[in-house]
Amino acid sequence: MVVTQENVAVNGRKRSAQEIADSLRERIRTGDLKAGDRLPTQAELADAFDVERSTVRLALRALQDDGLLSNVSKGSPPRIAHPPPTQGGPQPTMVALAPRLAEAFAARHVRVDAACLTAETLMLALGDPLRSIHAGQLKPESIEVRILLPSRKIELAFPVPVDGRGDADPDPVHRRWLEQRNAQGQVLRHNLRSLRSSHGIDVHVTFRALPFTPPVKLYLLNETEALIAYYMVSRREETTDGETLDMYDVLGTESLLFSFGRTAGERDAAFVDESQKWFDALWETISTDLTLS
Repeated sequence: MVVTQENVAVNGRKRSAQEIADSLRERIRTGDLKAGDRLPTQAELADAFDVERSTVRLALRALQDDGLLSNVSKGSPPRIAHPPPTQGGPQPTMVALAPRLAEAFAARHVRVDAACLTAETLMLALGDPLRSIHAGQLKPESIEVRILLPSRKIELAFPVPVDGRGDADPDPVHRRWLEQRNAQGQVLRHNLRSLRSSHGIDVHVTFRALPFTPPVKLYLLNETEALIAYYMVSRREETTDGETLDMYDVLGTESLLFSFGRTAGERDAAFVDESQKWFDALWETISTDLTLS
């Protein structure tokens, strides 16, 4: 590992232990430092950051407490820790997404990309990191969220009425989905944008419309982790405004979420990279401006 001199000072003052920990944490998140890599000695880090060894020890201890370092001792350089195995395998999206978002929001510059049928799961899962920000436990400088949702103009593959769309335009099932898509997106955008005035965080939330129904939901966190779940279509009924809707639909919050991390090996890193390329390509080419109304 090489620590350049540009990382040493902040506005003419020496870095704090927290700032050094944040700098190293960011390099771990981006994959610049990978699981198993050995850090320089404490003396070398102290020279590189132009701080006392005691400051370096505090920074390393913080990273060890976060589970990012192993072998932190006085006489041996620490190593980047291997991520622990997933306990019990993949979990439902509503259970698994919130803690991953909370960890992603510990970064100085947060970026979340999502492609999904609605923003319901993301809206709910953001509650944990937002509460941590309001409690002063997380302090990102910027948050950028980009969300791809199906266009209101297309014929959705799901949800759809079991007996066909009928003569109504739009049919009740499509109208229900559209109302949910817009309402959930507006709540998500409001909750994030409110951080501008309450905490001075630079927040940007953008939606674009897809010309197709996504068969999976994908979340990309800080370009270092990809989480994917398959939409499972099933027949179900729901009563809305006194009308019973018999439809083929999905329950996105219950879909099993599979996680791939850049630091978990070459295969996972390749999946993260290709998923990000796929999302960026859709965002920059066939998606269109989306207005929530």
